[in-house]
Amino acid sequence: MARSIQLRCPICKKPVKNSDPDFPFCSERCRLLDLGKWASGDYVIPSPITDEEEIPNIPEDSPINPKDRE
Repeated sequence: MARSIQLRCPICKKPVKNSDPDFPFCSERCRLLDLGKWASGDYVIPSPITDEEEIPNIPEDSPINPKDRE
């Protein structure tokens, strides 16, 4: 028996179909609310820490050593 996954709008949680024109949102309103959250800074994508003062005790031979990027 195949299991069905119910997709939901990330803003209001109403069920949506992947064929809906506003997918993954249920409506233009929810799409605009999401855009507004990105524009206002409510959503952020973290960046890697590269400042040596913020990363104490990284071994010199570590693949993420910031000194290698200079």
